[in-house]
Amino acid sequence: MFKTVLITGGSRGIGKAIVNKLARVNYNIAFTYKQNKQAAFEIEKQLNKKENRVKCFYLDQSERESVRKLVNSVLDYFVSIDILVNNAAISQEKPFDTITDKDWERMLKVNLQGPFMLIQEVLPFMIKQKWGRIINITSIGGQWGGFNQVHYAASKAALINLTHSIAKIYSKDGITSNAVAPGLVETDMSAFELSTEEGKKKVKSIPIGRIAKPEEVASVVAFLASDEASYITGQTINVNGGMLFSFGV
Repeated sequence: MFKTVLITGGSRGIGKAIVNKLARVNYNIAFTYKQNKQAAFEIEKQLNKKENRVKCFYLDQSERESVRKLVNSVLDYFVSIDILVNNAAISQEKPFDTITDKDWERMLKVNLQGPFMLIQEVLPFMIKQKWGRIINITSIGGQWGGFNQVHYAASKAALINLTHSIAKIYSKDGITSNAVAPGLVETDMSAFELSTEEGKKKVKSIPIGRIAKPEEVASVVAFLASDEASYITGQTINVNGGMLFSFGV
């Protein structure tokens, strides 16, 4: 029986790359969209030309009821949720002194509370089967702070901490929890930042000499989802081309 992967925000960017990568392995794929319905259904259609193991679902991860409805729908369709990839997120370029309370609240509600609710809703099934993988897509911004994205960086830093906390609590139940922290990646979300002077400076500072392809992030996710990663938990895996060195931390 195939394991089922739930990937949020799978209609574009890193999420789409993860969907495509894992669809080539022996998994059932459930992925979500919020606004890109047509793109999501096209991905589903293309990937199901050979086997019907990919299904897209609507999700507004800022709302508990939408999260609960999603989880129930995936369980009805695929029976289990074995791997959760929290990829969906929002970003916003804004100087710190212009960030409003609403900006801050929305950023944390989507980027932090959303994954929190998704983890809470899928954990009972993982605990019951004594096996699970939770993989949170964070960001280098959550490690070294933000310049024009302070609220985004704060949300991703908190998500890293949530990842570590879940690992501390549930690893004993056979559930690993890890974060993947990309640097600059070639996606729609990063397009604006890469067009700014600050963004161009960041690209020049990357030791490997280029930004990442979404597929390179997806490959790390695929490894963490596999049985080969069974002894890796509570870690933040950096995929940033050398933008941030761990120095043993």
